[in-house]
Amino acid sequence: MTDTRLDRIPAPASPVPLWNRQRPSRMPSHRYTDVYSRVEVPLTASDRQWPNQRITEAPLWVPVDLRDGNQALAEPMDPARKRRFFELMVRMGYKEIEVGYPSASQTDYDFVRLIAETDIAPDDVTVVVFTPARRDLIQRTVESIRGIRNEVVIHMYTATAPTWRDIVLGKGRDELRELILDGGRDVLEFAGHLPNVRFEFSPEVFNLTEPDYALDVCEAMTDLWDATPERPVILNLPATVEIATPNVYADQIEYVHRNLARRDSVILSVHPHNDRGTGIACAELAILAGAQRIEGCIFGNGERTGNVDIATLALNLHAQGLNPMIDFSDIDEIRRTVEYCNRIDVHPRHPYVGDLVHTAFSGTHQDAIKKGFAEHRERAAAEQRPEHEIAWRVPYLPIDPSDIGRSYDAVIRVNSQSGKGGIAYLLEAEYGIELPRRLQIDLARHVQQHTDTTGDEVTPDDIWSIFEDAYLAETQGRVRVIDCQVDEAQSTTVVAISVDGTEHRSEHHGVGPVEATVRALAECGLTITVLSLHQTAIRSGADAEALTALEYRTLDGPAWAAGRSRSVLTATLNAVIQAANRTATTQHGAACSP
Repeated sequence: MTDTRLDRIPAPASPVPLWNRQRPSRMPSHRYTDVYSRVEVPLTASDRQWPNQRITEAPLWVPVDLRDGNQALAEPMDPARKRRFFELMVRMGYKEIEVGYPSASQTDYDFVRLIAETDIAPDDVTVVVFTPARRDLIQRTVESIRGIRNEVVIHMYTATAPTWRDIVLGKGRDELRELILDGGRDVLEFAGHLPNVRFEFSPEVFNLTEPDYALDVCEAMTDLWDATPERPVILNLPATVEIATPNVYADQIEYVHRNLARRDSVILSVHPHNDRGTGIACAELAILAGAQRIEGCIFGNGERTGNVDIATLALNLHAQGLNPMIDFSDIDEIRRTVEYCNRIDVHPRHPYVGDLVHTAFSGTHQDAIKKGFAEHRERAAAEQRPEHEIAWRVPYLPIDPSDIGRSYDAVIRVNSQSGKGGIAYLLEAEYGIELPRRLQIDLARHVQQHTDTTGDEVTPDDIWSIFEDAYLAETQGRVRVIDCQVDEAQSTTVVAISVDGTEHRSEHHGVGPVEATVRALAECGLTITVLSLHQTAIRSGADAEALTALEYRTLDGPAWAAGRSRSVLTATLNAVIQAANRTATTQHGAACSP
């Protein structure tokens, strides 16, 4: 059928070159103006210096997952998740961490107080707290940091762009400047006497603010706060809403960098967002333009399309031979923690961390990778040096997967078996089952063993039978669940399990049925570490069943078990018990009181 709406699109006014014979679309692009109509680009081609610069060292990384990233979650982190995320960042080596917005919520206030009253923050970690330029909120923020022994940065912000001034704040340039300075005076009044406190100011939406006005306000704040090399002020210049190509942001950063009167007393920071999908490029060009500090989120969570991904930025430096100063040697554990705390899965194609980033389905790619590994091993043997000390140059793999905790065996298996995608497709098409990527890889190993033994072509029914044998087959187990009762009103779960014929009943508060069952097993001496859970369905309609795949830790590395039932909860508990029975033979002496 002919789309008459397309036929009504007018022909272009002038001939279209052969290389670009595209038809105009119906997108209402005329409603928008280009960035050069909204933003004054402060440098000219003869002025700018950043294109000739090179990145030679890592900037100061400041993860804002606990504040900016937390604000962007449909379900903000509870105290336990906040603490787990904070402890992860400390282990990774971050030395400055924005921990919350204490005037915005009691949870954030209490977490800052937790840092003040415990030793979860090592002495060499700087704690950052966030506040708007409003007297009562500044006072509340200063109250939250009372007693913290660490260095503390009070980060004050106000939007400065014309649209925000006109629509949100209703203030002219001079009025807003005075409001910002009043906030700065309040910060000094409440915290200026504290020797362990420094100050940070963000002209929010800096990248849409007139360059001369942004510079003027920043200069006024560094003067007010008496910035010195010994007590520098942080000026953070956010691309709050990304609106231009990254070179424009670099020009804006360089303009401030080169024109600040107290440049040696300022730490110049950037905070890019990712509305145009170029947050990484904005951050890297900002470093070339003079930025020394980058605020962002691990794996890029944040409002709208996210904050800049500081994990990708750091590993980009690693891939260029520069030490990122942050430890990503167990990136899968980092991913699991971030996914747990954010309740958001990391995309399988996410740079460096995604399950598919070291996977090649193309036969030509697989061949090149295998030859690259072979050549790498030959060079190591010829030089009589360990493989991890040899310069990396394997095609299609920008870094050695072992650098981030991915094994050689896993990469070779993933990239030498082109049938994994087909196996997953057949299970989904025939049975409606969607498997997580890591389980696809593990299942492919079992399927390959079957085909190597029989030499036969496998059908969907064969694959499902192999899956059942590998993950669902009932073992002569020591453990079974007798009962599991959840009282949501009391936040209580009662679990009854049998181990070697002895019944054990226990009550658990504040946790769900899975964690309650895991704890009950631990009380009987059977330790199960659950790494991930994936729930899907077997077929659909009246005969549908729930299928839960569970990834758990063993002495030999991650392993999988599964459970099935008409009930999602029962399927999940069956998977836990399946894992327990498979590991029970290695855990002797388990016993529990009736």
